[in-house]
Amino acid sequence: MKSSDFFLEYCQKMSYNIRKEKQVGDTMDNYKILIIEDEKPIADILKYGFVKEGFEVFCAYTGMDGMDALNENHPDIVLLDWMLPDVDGVTVCKHITKKCNIPIVMLTAKGTIEDKLLGLESGADDYITKPFDLREVIARVKTIIRRFEKVNQEKAESENTIIEVNDMRISEIERTVKIKEGSIVLTPKEFDLLVFLVKHNREVFTRQVLLEQIWGYDFAGDTRTVDIHVQRLRKKLPLEEHLQTVFGVGYKYVS
Repeated sequence: MKSSDFFLEYCQKMSYNIRKEKQVGDTMDNYKILIIEDEKPIADILKYGFVKEGFEVFCAYTGMDGMDALNENHPDIVLLDWMLPDVDGVTVCKHITKKCNIPIVMLTAKGTIEDKLLGLESGADDYITKPFDLREVIARVKTIIRRFEKVNQEKAESENTIIEVNDMRISEIERTVKIKEGSIVLTPKEFDLLVFLVKHNREVFTRQVLLEQIWGYDFAGDTRTVDIHVQRLRKKLPLEEHLQTVFGVGYKYVS
């Protein structure tokens, strides 16, 4: 079957399911998603599904085109393929997280836990393994956007809380961290994890509790995701004495 025929058949089959599952107040109008995927039939399927849900969709088929589209369109979320013809998705992901504070969902045909962890290490907020179900992709993207939007709304409604601890200056509303050497760029999940632990000084949390608090109950990853983010925080910030491992249990922050 030609890829175009497969696309049409898939869209016809999925159209009813998407309309049926859409609820009142569930619209995602005015949200923009950037899809970076080199296989056009897959990109078309994803675009079809997200347009049906009210998204404004931008597609790019190479890593470089994806970065250009990011700069031009300022999407709310990025759906990023791992295997691209010019620059791999991991490299693109790292570049995005250095420039922007937006969530990234990585698509990958690499199904091993090591590959998935590598994707998370690069700064992705979630990953989806190919072949995927379009409904699952849409649902997970919606969940991430709503969680991200809720955090931003809560920050906008609250005062600009400044946390000054251990030579760090953390602004919750600006989502920035500054040390003596200057500003430190953190991914959304790195920032959320740091603030959560700092606010619960000396409290010990298991990896599972941290996974639920920061990533949510519906996150499909495992507890090693927490370990990776802790390692990244330790590399970026002077936390050797403060972000402590409680062996056999989890982590705590000691100011």
